[in-house]
Amino acid sequence: MTALLVVLGAAVGAPLRYAVDQAVRARQGSMFPWGTLLVNVAGSALLGFLAALPVGPGWTALLGTGFCGALTTYSTLGYETVRLAERGAGRHAVANAVVSVALGLAAAAGGVLLARTLG
Repeated sequence: MTALLVVLGAAVGAPLRYAVDQAVRARQGSMFPWGTLLVNVAGSALLGFLAALPVGPGWTALLGTGFCGALTTYSTLGYETVRLAERGAGRHAVANAVVSVALGLAAAAGGVLLARTLG
């Protein structure tokens, strides 16, 4: 049953990640991967929020592991960072790595704080 909940969450998270990234790319002319940054930061905030709530393992599997796991993408962050460096955009590559990690951590902490404040 837990595996099914993970699959269901991922079935929503992965297409949402793709749709958000495509929408951001359509609006931005920049080589910086804003869409990936957006989904990673949002997913980190949501996962921090969920982790601080007293929810059962089913909700954690569905929303935490499934949805947030498929919404966020460390592999794409790595790929896009390397791709920026290969294109000669070293500053963008470093900024992508540093900003993504820093904002992801801050967003997760903010999610935890919000959940604790509301709960």
